[in-house]
Formats: sequence, structure tokens, C-alpha cells
Amino acid sequence: MERVFARLRPVIRWVLAHAWLVFGVGLLLSIGGAYYTVQLRIDTDLSKLLPPDYTSVQALERLRATVGGESKVAVAVVSPSFEANTQYAEALIPEALALTRGESEQRLFTRVDYRRDVTFLENNALYFATLDELDDLQFYLEDKIEAAKLDANPFFFDLDDEEEGEADEEDELVTVFSDLDVGEYTVSEDSTVLVVQFVPAGSLTDIGYLRELYSKLEALTASLGPSSFHPEMAITVAGRPLRQLTEIETIQKDVIGSFGVGMMTVLLIVILYFLYKAQRAQGRALTAQQWVGLIARAPVMALLIGLPLVMSLAWTFGLTYLLFEDLNLMTSTLGLVLFGLGIDYGIHFYARYTEERAGGKSLFDAIEVTFMSTGQAITVGALTTSAGLYVLLAADFKGFSEFGFIAGTGILLALLSMLYMLPCLLVIFERLRLLRFTPSGGANAEGLTKGGRFPAARGIVVGSTVLVIGAIVFIPLVEFEYDFGVLEPTYVTYEEKAKVIDRASSGRPSRNPAYIVVDDPDEVEPIVDAIRMSTFADTLSPTIDRVESLQDRFPRFEDQQDEKLEMIAGIRELLGDPLVQADMNEDLERVERAAQTRAPIALDQVPLFLKDAFMSKSGEIGNFIIIYPAVGLSDGRQSMAFAEDVGRVEADGKVYYAGSTSLVAADMLKLMQAEAPYMIASAFLMVALLMWVNFGSLRWALLALLPLIVGILWMFLFMEVFSFRINFYNLIVLPAILGIGNDAGAHIVHRYREEGEGSILGVLRSTGEHVAVGSMTTLIGFAGPLLSFHPGLASIGELAVIGILATLIAALLYLPALLQWLEDRKTPQPAS
Repeated sequence: MERVFARLRPVIRWVLAHAWLVFGVGLLLSIGGAYYTVQLRIDTDLSKLLPPDYTSVQALERLRATVGGESKVAVAVVSPSFEANTQYAEALIPEALALTRGESEQRLFTRVDYRRDVTFLENNALYFATLDELDDLQFYLEDKIEAAKLDANPFFFDLDDEEEGEADEEDELVTVFSDLDVGEYTVSEDSTVLVVQFVPAGSLTDIGYLRELYSKLEALTASLGPSSFHPEMAITVAGRPLRQLTEIETIQKDVIGSFGVGMMTVLLIVILYFLYKAQRAQGRALTAQQWVGLIARAPVMALLIGLPLVMSLAWTFGLTYLLFEDLNLMTSTLGLVLFGLGIDYGIHFYARYTEERAGGKSLFDAIEVTFMSTGQAITVGALTTSAGLYVLLAADFKGFSEFGFIAGTGILLALLSMLYMLPCLLVIFERLRLLRFTPSGGANAEGLTKGGRFPAARGIVVGSTVLVIGAIVFIPLVEFEYDFGVLEPTYVTYEEKAKVIDRASSGRPSRNPAYIVVDDPDEVEPIVDAIRMSTFADTLSPTIDRVESLQDRFPRFEDQQDEKLEMIAGIRELLGDPLVQADMNEDLERVERAAQTRAPIALDQVPLFLKDAFMSKSGEIGNFIIIYPAVGLSDGRQSMAFAEDVGRVEADGKVYYAGSTSLVAADMLKLMQAEAPYMIASAFLMVALLMWVNFGSLRWALLALLPLIVGILWMFLFMEVFSFRINFYNLIVLPAILGIGNDAGAHIVHRYREEGEGSILGVLRSTGEHVAVGSMTTLIGFAGPLLSFHPGLASIGELAVIGILATLIAALLYLPALLQWLEDRKTPQPAS
């Protein structure tokens, strides 16, 4: 590194001689970067975090292209009068369907789910039952007739619990109608809530579209004057797309807000630190006038260190837009993180520069000495940090690779800006007399004041070693958080609206089904049969509840139609049995009415609401199979098990892939767990190699690495003691901590090596202070997500703060104690 910087000496001299020109070029690049930065958006689509060639991603994209939006926009009309609710809904529907996007003719909605032709269904319900359901019904009737015959036999004694048996039979009868039991309207039990559902015409990943959709729909619902229909009428506009819109808008506000607060906090810490250094350099208490003068210079210091960093952020995120166009959930917090990281280099550079100027060196000489000494140290730290992050580029998981690229590049650009833009500003500010330095008796370029021992060195080393051993023992006990629900935020306003909609929900609940889309309808039946056979055979860990297709409920071929009509005729015959007629009740009368179908029904006769689940977004009948899970997919382990069962299906010699967001999440979780160990190991090896190359000595490289190793182990010990878990989000922090946490040790060892033995206390008072302040700014950068409403994003900040704080304590406590202990062993202390 010394040879490299020796070659760069003429470069820094040229830069200083042309400070205005170099800074002007950097400023122009920053303006260009800022133009692209403001166009960045946050994409919360998890499928974008996997490579596009993953079968689960391709299946999901095909599903979206075929089926369209997986959710509908819901409008709840609430009042005590059902008649008033229907009148309002009928006034709303044509107006809503006529809404267009912008000034174009593109409609916001394709169709509406409002009123259903239930009479047709009531007369033909059994025609739309599956063969299994018809079998169950036929068995129920036969069993009922047999039971009636036994009851009529005077010599038969029934020893079973009669009431329980009848209850089971009634449950079986109700199950037959569970998927066909729909009302004319979607209403609450007391008929005070009426829900109208609109099918979006655009993509649910288009946030601009969703924002316009909800804005125009809410304006329309208000303009119709709900109170004119009923004085107590209230309108609630919700639906699952609203949650997606709320999530992205909240994250954007969260990121912008935390960046603003974090940036001001970081700059305030830096200003206060340099005010403290200026006061300490005087060797005596400052007068009120001197304090006023220092405080008046505070904005200058903030601008001096903050401006180069902001310029580097503009370069970084401008480049990010050109390469990726969007930020993902993992990279959305990087603005504040990079601000906290990058300002470290400015702190170290400016602090050393002020020491050199206070020691009597000229402007150019002070910058050159700082560039050649501290510049090397911050370059080593930046290179090791960025190298540790660039290792993530090898990952298939884009949460790793994009985080690694953006953070690694941001660090290098921050280093470049601090090495060249900051010196330019120092020249400009001093020539404009915005900065003034007077020689003092403080630390200078000749070296630090030596002497004094680091106290309790041996005890600290021994105690730290005990904690390290404990950490090694506890590492296998650190757990992974598989519950996605724990990591998901709660949107209070959305949840309140959703509760209103849910009051009108009915039917069997379904958990995030998976879809298999096919080209040929003839492929549907073999796939369904294959899945059902697999489900029947899986008795140990079943994850599939049921599988459905339109062909199950609507027979397409003549032989299938004849088979179903024959079964319905058999049920009619059983219903006509005198024993059944004698015990006829409301449920059996309903079955009798539903068994009236005697001829095949054409597809165009089938009501839309029955075909809706199987329709494509273009309004045509789609060829796809719906697979409902029997387990909750918020648990990552169950999600992965479900993906194993349905993700890949073989039927008739062909392979089919299912698509859903839960299958993508399962693949993502498996990929992260598979890649994380390699990413962490590779990052550590890269950092260790660069430290060895920099110091040219295995001994010094190991000393610089020890705070990182010890700090990471302490972090795991803390996690186990306080039951803190690794999860889907914060897993990405571990490789980053390896690069970031190494800086403190590198700076202290570099300065200690420069000053020599006996200087450890002096190094701590100078470089140690810089390291502490720099680490605090880094902590604030990572602490930004701590204030996030999103538990997953907050966990990123939590783990980063724990890890960076642990490595800082190891650098400021364990490393100096170890260096002192090594000195003591080398030079025995005289007996007292």
C-alpha cells in the first residue's frame, strides 16, 4: 500500500493545485447522479430477489401474465338499511367501471363481483359438485336409508351415541355445499355490510397505478354522497392491493425520514467532536468569545465533511438506478448506512489534518502528510470493507448480491470523495478564510506523547478469552426465525379497513394457493390425478388440503357429462325413497332442489361468479389447477415443505411447475440458507487476505483481525443470552459486519505500528477517539432501521448495532489490553 500511495503523491499534488477544477467536475457528476437518484423506487416484490431462471419465479410470472392480479379491490357499503346499501352500490358500479388511467382510455377495472344468479346454482348445484363430493352425498343418503331400516327393526339395538352420529352426518352433508354455498350478495350476517369487489386491470406491482386507482375510487365514493342514500352510511375502500400500496409508501416515508434524522444526528456528533478537539487543543478552558467563534464555524465543518459524502451518495445511487432501476427491501436502507459508514473516512482524514495543521505544517504539507499516512489507513479499511461486501456479488440471492454491490461501491466512492474532494474543499475553504488554524502544543506530525500503561491488561485479556470460549460453546444454539408473520409489519389503518371487509366474508377460508398454468386443457386432469395420488400417499407430513380445476366442477367431455348426470340421477332416486321422504328436512330439500339437472350445461350458461376463480385476466376461461395448502405458510419450514410437495409435478411424462408468492418465498429462504455460510466465510477470507497484503506481516494482520473475530463471537454470545434470532432479513448483515467491523482494529494497529511500543495510550487518545466517533456514526447509520415500522427491517439495524458495537468494544478494550500484555511479556516490569 505504501508503494501505491508513493505513486499517488504527484496525483494529490496536482489535485491540490487545481482544487476548483477537480471539485467542479465532482459537483457536475453529483448533479447528474442526483437526477437519477430521485427516480429510484422501492420494489417489495420478493420474486425480484431470485434469479429470473428459477422455476418458481418463471411460474409466478406466467401466473401473473395469465391470471393477473391475485387480489381484488373491495368497497364496503355500511348502513342499517340493506336497500340503501344496494342502491348506493348500483350507483357506484357503472361509474367505477368507467374510471380511466390519466387522460387515456385505459380502464382501471375490468369487471365487478356484486350480484350473483343464485337461482341457477340452487337448481343445478350438484352438477358443479366434484365426483368425490357426489360420492360422499350418495354414501350419506344410502347410510341414512340403512339407518332408517335398522330403526324400524324391533330386534335392533343401537349402542352408539345417536346424537353424535347425526351431527357427523349433517357435517358431511354441509361439506358437499361448502364451495358452492354463496349468497346473492356478499353481505354480513346482519346485512348491514355490503361488499362490492372490482378486478384491477393493471399490474399490482405498478405503484403509480395503484395510487391513482385508490385515489380516484375514494374520490368517486365520496362524490356520490353516501349520506343521501342513508344518514348513517359509511364507505370503506380496501382490498389486498391497498396493503401493498401502504407498505411501499410507508417504507419510502420511513427511509426518507430516517435518512434526514440520521444525517443530522451524524453531523451533529461530528461537529461536537471537533469542537471538543479544538477546545482540548488549547490546553485550557475557552472563553465565551472563543466558544462563539467555534460554534459559528460548526456549519463550515458540517459542510466540509458532509458535502463530499453527499456527493458520493449521489454517484452511488445514480449508478444504482442505471443498473437496477429499483431498490429492494434489503437495499432500501442503504442511504443512511452509507452516510454513517462513509463519514468515518472524513472524520479520520480531517482529524489527522487538524493535528498536522496544529503542529505548524502548511496547508499543502498537512494535506499531503495526512493523505500519505491516514489516507493509507482509511484506504485499507475501505478496501477490506468493500471487498467483504463485493464477495456477495457471487450470490444468486439478489438481496445479497445487490446489497453487496451497492454498499461496496458506495464505500469506494465515499473513499474516493474523501481522498480527493475533501482535500479540494480544505484548500478552497482555507483560501476563502472559512478555516483557520494556529499552531499549538498538541499532537503533531512528530508523533504522539508516549508513556503510561493500559490498565488491567492481563485481566481484560483473560476475561475476554473466557467470553470468547463461552461464545464458541453457544454458537450452535443460536436459532433461525422461520415465522414470517413475526417479521411482517402491522398497518393499523389498513387492518381497520380490512376488518370491515371481513365482516362480509363467507365460504371456506383459503390459504395462499399455488397455481399450475397449462396450455392444453387436456393436461389438467392428469396433473390433478398426480397431485391427489401424491397427497393420498403422504401420510407423514401432508401439506396439501385440496386441489381444484374447472374440469372438476364443469365436465368438458361427453363421457364426463354422462357420468356426472348418472350420479345425479342416482341421488335423485335415493332422495325419492320413502324413508328419506319421511325424514325430509331443510338440508335435504336443498339437495333435492340442487339435483334437478338432467341435461349437460353449456359453458356460456354458467354464471360468471362460478367461473371467476378459473378466469384469466382477459376474461377467458384459463387452463390452470389451484392447489390449496393444509398448513400455514407463514412458517418458513411449512412453506418449504409445501414447495417440495407442489413446486414440481410430473404427469404423463411431463414436468409442471407451480407458481405463487409463497413458493417464491420458500425458494428464497432455501437459497439464503444455502449461500449464507459461503458468503460469510468468503467475506472473512477476503478481509484477512487484504489485511495480510496491507501489513505485509501475518503477525500484524492477525492483531488487526482479532477485534473483528472477538467482537463477532461476543455478538453471537449476546444473541443467545438474550434470545435474539437470525432471520430472513438480518442474515444479510453478517457478511457486512465482517467488512465494517474490521476498520477499528485496522486503524489502531496501523497507528500503533507507526508510533511504536509504549504509545498505546496515545494511540487511543488520538486514533482511538477517531475510531470511536467513526463507529458511532456507523452505528447511527445502521440504527436508522431500528425506528422502522417494519420488524424485518428493524432487525437489520438491531443485529448490525450489536455486531458493530461488539467489534468496537473489542478494538478499544481487548486489542489495547492485548498489545499492552504483549509489551509486558517482552519487557518484564521491575519488582516494586
